[in-house]
Order: sequence, then C-alpha cells, then structure tokens
Amino acid sequence: MNKLFTLIGLLLFSGSLAMAQNIQNNPGSNHGNKFEQLGTILPTPNEQRTASGAPGVKYWQQRADYNIKCELDEKNLLLTGSETVTYTNNSPDPLTYIWLQLDENEHSTDKSANYQDATKMPMTGTTQSLDQLSAKANNGYGINVIKLTDATGKNLKYTVNKTMMRVDLPVALRTGQKFIFNIDWNYKITDRMSIGGRGGYEFFPADGNYLFTMTQWYPRLCVYSDFQGWQNHQFTGRGEFALTFGDFKVQMTVPADHLVGSTGECINYSAVLNPSQLSRYNAAKVATAPVEIQTLAEAKTAETKKSTAKKTWVFNANNVRDFAWTSSRKFIWDAMPQKIQANNNTVMCMSFYGKEAYNLYSKYSTRAVAHTIKTYSDFTIPYPYPVAQSIEAANGMEYPMICFNYGRTDVDGTYSESTKNGMLGVIIHEVGHNFFPMIVNSDERQWTWMDEGLNSFVEYLTEELWDNKFPSKKGPAYTIVDYMKLPKDELEPIMTNSENIARFGPNAYSKPATGLNILRETIMGRELFDYAFKEYSRRWAFKHPEPADLFRTMEDASGEDLDWFWRGWFYGTEPCDIALDSVKFAKADFPKEVPAARSRMIKVDKPAVNAFEDISKIRNREDKKISFYADKTPAAQDFYYKYDRGLVTVDTATATKVEMAMPIEVVPAADQGKYDNKFLYELSFSNRGGLVMPIIVEFTYKDGTKEIDRIPAQIWRHNELKTSKFYVKDKEVESILVDPLRETADIDTANNTWGGKAKESKFKTFKLKAGGAVRGQSVGTNPMQKAASK
Repeated sequence: MNKLFTLIGLLLFSGSLAMAQNIQNNPGSNHGNKFEQLGTILPTPNEQRTASGAPGVKYWQQRADYNIKCELDEKNLLLTGSETVTYTNNSPDPLTYIWLQLDENEHSTDKSANYQDATKMPMTGTTQSLDQLSAKANNGYGINVIKLTDATGKNLKYTVNKTMMRVDLPVALRTGQKFIFNIDWNYKITDRMSIGGRGGYEFFPADGNYLFTMTQWYPRLCVYSDFQGWQNHQFTGRGEFALTFGDFKVQMTVPADHLVGSTGECINYSAVLNPSQLSRYNAAKVATAPVEIQTLAEAKTAETKKSTAKKTWVFNANNVRDFAWTSSRKFIWDAMPQKIQANNNTVMCMSFYGKEAYNLYSKYSTRAVAHTIKTYSDFTIPYPYPVAQSIEAANGMEYPMICFNYGRTDVDGTYSESTKNGMLGVIIHEVGHNFFPMIVNSDERQWTWMDEGLNSFVEYLTEELWDNKFPSKKGPAYTIVDYMKLPKDELEPIMTNSENIARFGPNAYSKPATGLNILRETIMGRELFDYAFKEYSRRWAFKHPEPADLFRTMEDASGEDLDWFWRGWFYGTEPCDIALDSVKFAKADFPKEVPAARSRMIKVDKPAVNAFEDISKIRNREDKKISFYADKTPAAQDFYYKYDRGLVTVDTATATKVEMAMPIEVVPAADQGKYDNKFLYELSFSNRGGLVMPIIVEFTYKDGTKEIDRIPAQIWRHNELKTSKFYVKDKEVESILVDPLRETADIDTANNTWGGKAKESKFKTFKLKAGGAVRGQSVGTNPMQKAASK
C-alpha cells in the first residue's frame, strides 16, 4: 500500500504542478464556471413553481371551453363559423381584457404580423411568388369577425392587432368567475401547397378533388400564465402555439360524400356513416390488424361523384388544448385498437389517406400510430385520449389526437426505402406530439425546443423500438457533429426564442434530442434518466411547464447535479472536442542495492509523438519569426519536440529537482513484487472544444481484448482545460481510443487515439531512512515531461 501511494503521489504531484503552471501561463482561462450552479439564470422558485421543478401549492392555469358550429363551402373555398366560448379565470388577478389568437391572419397582406425578413430579387419564380413578395393591397385572406357579443347578446368592444385580438370586458373578471361570449366569423381558405402554412386545402387536378386540413381555424384563447401574464408573441408561421385547456363540442357541416377525421370522438357516426362503414368501424374496435372502413375502391368511386348534399359531423373532445380536423371525399379510412395497459385505455388508432399513398399507408400508418402511443406511454405517461389519427396530407403537423403527415408512393404505386422511412419518422414524430406539447403543454411560441426537442428525443427511442436499424437522424450523438462544428456566428444556444433561430432544425429538434439521449445513455444511465423523465411528464401533464421546471425535475428526481450540462448544452454553443494528448507508460523496478543518494530518479524513454497536424503546428513551421537550428529544425521550447528528433537526450537534459512533501515509510520486502508485472499508464487529456463532457476510454490490449472506462464529466471540475487519469493494468495496452461509440458528439475524432510501440520506463524505488522526504527528479524543464507521450 505504501509503495502504491508513492507512485500515485508522484504522478498526481506532477499533475498539480502542471495545473499551477497552466493557470500561471493562462490567467483566467482555467475556470469558466462551467460547474457553477445556474443560480439566477433560472427564475426564482415560488408558490406556483417550486425549486424541485414541481407545480407549487398555488399553481393555477386558466380554462377555455368551446362550442363551435362551422360549415365548409367547397365550391367557394370558404369556412364560416360561430362559437360560444366560456372562459374561466383561475388566476389571482382581476382581468379587464382577454386576448385571442387569429392565426389565419398570417396569410393576410394587411392583417399579418408582417415581421419581414430580408428579401432578394429571385432568379426564377412565378407571378404568384412575385405577388407575395410585392403585395400591398388586401389579398382577402385572414379572419373576418362578423359579430362579437356577450352572453346576453350585447356587442363587445375589440381590437385586432395583427394575428391577435383583444376583447375588452364590460366589468373586471375576478378570480373564479366565468365570462361567456360569442363570435361569428369566416375566412377564405388558402391553398397551402402554394401559399404555405399548416392549414388550408390541396387540390388534385387529376380527379378534381380537394383535401382540406382545418387547423388554427377558429379564434382561440391565448394563455394567461403565472410566468408571463398574457402570451403576447404574434404568429409568424414558425413559433407555434401557447394554448389553454378546455372541452370542445364541434359540429362540422361538409359535403355529404366527405369523410371527416377530427380531434376527439365522433358522437354521431350512426347518422353520417352508411351501414357498411358503420359495421366495419364496429369490427375495427376489436380487430388485431387495421380494418378498412372506407376501401380504396370506394374512395375512387367517391372521387368521381361530387355530392351537392350536406352532412353534419359532431365531435366531442375533453381536456384538450386545441382542435383540428380534415375533410375530403378522397379518403381511404382504416382503424384498429391499441390497449394502453397502464391506464386500461383502449385507443382507436386510425389513418385517413388518398389513393396516392395507399401502398404505404395501408401497410404502415395505423400500425405506426399504435406503436407510437404505446411506446410514448411507456416512457412518459399513459395515453389518456380515446383516439389517435394519422392523416396523409403531404406535410407534417400535429394537433390533439390528429396529425398530418406525408408519405405518397410513385405514380405506379412503388416507393423507395427512404420514402418509407421518412413517412414512418414523420408519423411517429407527429403522433408523438400528442404527449409534447399537447399534454405536457409547453409554450411553443417561446421555446420550440421544449416541444420539438423533447418530442424528437422520444421519437428516436420509438424508432429504435420499431426497427433496431432504423436510420434515425435526431438523437444519436454523432448525427449532431456537423452542426456543432459550425462557426460560432452561425450558432445560437438552444435557449433561444423560436423566431430568432437561424438553423431551426438542428437547434430546436436535433440538438436538444441529442442532449437528452446523451444524458440517458452516457451521463445519468437509463434507470435514473427514465425515472426522472417520467416524473417530469407526470408532474406537468395538462399543465404549462417552463424550461426551469424540466431542468429542476430531472435533477430532483435523479439525485444528479446537472447544472453543468444545462449550462453547456442548452445555454452555450461550445462543442465537445476532447483530445488524448499524451500517454505515459511505466513499470516499477525494485533494485537490490539502495544507493546513497536520497533522491528518487525517474527515467524516461523515447516518446511516441502525436502525428496529428493541427493548425498551430503547421503555422509554427510557416512562421518566419520562429528561430531555427542549423538543420532548419524549429527551435521550439517544447522538450519533447527536441527529444524526439535527437536534439537532446535524457542524459544531457537539464534536470530539475522537485520536492514532494510526502513522507514515506520503508517498503516491506514482502510487497516488493506486488507490481512487478503491472503496467502503469497516465493519460492526459485536453478540452479543446470548451464543452465539458464525460471521457470514455477504450483500451485494446496486446492479446486483443478490450476494456472501457467511463470517467464522469466532473473530472474537469478543477481544471476545465486539462486533466489526466492514472491506471494500473494487468496487461500491456496496444492502443487507446477515446469515445469509441461516438456518444459525446466529439467534433474531432482525429485526436482521440493512441497506439503503437512505447518503450517501457521504470520507476526505481528506494528505501529511505525514517523521517526522510521523497524527492523526484525529472528531465526537461516541465515536471510533467517524465514519461512516454502520445
């Protein structure tokens, strides 16, 4: 034991001197406070949101219930509606006005938020695209408010500000009171394939039919919250929604030959389905595979006969934050049940799709819906709703119990693997949004990542359980590397408002998803992570969480201090680049004769030089200001550079004695063989990227076996730039690889390896007199330069 302490003491002492020297040479560079607590960066805990990340005893949120009647005019592409809204004030504040969202105003030339981005003259385009770039006159799109009254029919004063509308209340609405009002409105439906947006219509010229996706289609309440008051970010098309939970009853009047899919449950299938459809729907409730309620042949027939009659479909949806629907005569419709064991809920999983997607959607869509809600339920909370639907609509967007996805075949009905996998990824992602943010209801208008990032992470878990070889693009650490290595002026932190993000996909989707996967697999471990993530989902189901609530809950439920990770991955833009700078190798040697000298000698052999040519080495060779030896070799100050090229030797190098204040007792003779056959290594690392992360080291031994050591990120705590780790091995190491599975998003793997021949060095230990002090002697001017380097 005494001898072991002697060896480790020498190595650690040398390291501490190097650390001190590094701080002296680079004042202020050692500590960037990467391990300090987030402190005031996070909002102060209070009675609404606790320091544990849980809702507080005085947490509150508002409620909005809707009764809506609307009619789809397919001929004139017009939607007309009337709604009665019951708004409940659960806040402690008296309200003198309320705010509603009018998202359809996004398409209006004079009602939109009109937060213009820079524009350029297009090289090619259409007259319609030029109209959009240059339009000034009213194009006729956007919500038209026909009438706004209170429950007694008295007109209410209102003000439309771009995509929002303020309704002035006759008297202040106090805590616990309800306010009932009525709105009549209409709007011209947009062609979403040419104008863009999430809702509207798609026209199919081959058969002359429309497919309508009715989203953000009704005036709806903004969130009034404890953390910001009224949500006041205008809708520009990117930052999505901050919405209030409530119950919906919606009646949609559409052409009689249309099928309607919607948020909620249809309560009048017996009135709108024909006997065959109703029989098949009832059979689907107990099926083990998707049952076609409307078949391909029936859909093709419906496309040729356009009814002038009307039908009204009625849907109820309870405790949802939004409501969307789709309508078309083109639809094939299939369904099957999925049991969620945790809450004994049987969910009708359904898909609606045109003939253009039949060969893909009939095989996979509804099965993927069922797989998704089951898997997400395992990782978060049990799916609480009665329905989950996937609609093929050539785009991807999500709403409670219904989502719109792409996935069409080629004209001949064939499809590629990439199209199939892309379709599956979109379906899993959009169905997954039922959990984030439809249930765990974050503010998408402010924090896209809390919606898209968390959902992309569980999407990755779900894809892997669908197919272990699924080509996931969001989640695995190595897939984010190209983004992480971009110049700093092209990056912003994850903690950036939705509207201000330059590279939206990597920042809001991939990077947070990757971070959570690194937490799960590399930092916390699956057991701790999964428990804490489920706790976050449980705590904030049907509530409005903020980032601090996630950060605090993950720490509170796992017992892990993760502030360093949130600080680096979510608040910073630095990448991970951990370099294996050098490898020292030694063997212990115990001579029989004890020399008279009272100093300890450490002999080193020729090091193995890191051949990686980084930019500093190249520029040093090109720099004419650096002096040269007679043989044109740069007169570098580094000892190893000279030593490796035979410019100095161990015998002639200037020796520096370093005194270590560590007394040692005589090594018992019985222990002297204890380390004779051991192999001693010291690995030195540098943090070149700036982001502190765990260090994962894979040793390959000369007999071909491998071993992995996982070093927690806290090894950087006392020096964020340099660190080292000492090992005693039973076998000689052939090569070393850092991050062998590419799980830390290291942007430069060229500096992660060591291998090849390394002559052994020997630690010579001597018996000292009682009370004597251990002294160390090293070669060169740097006390760290004692053994073989990389």
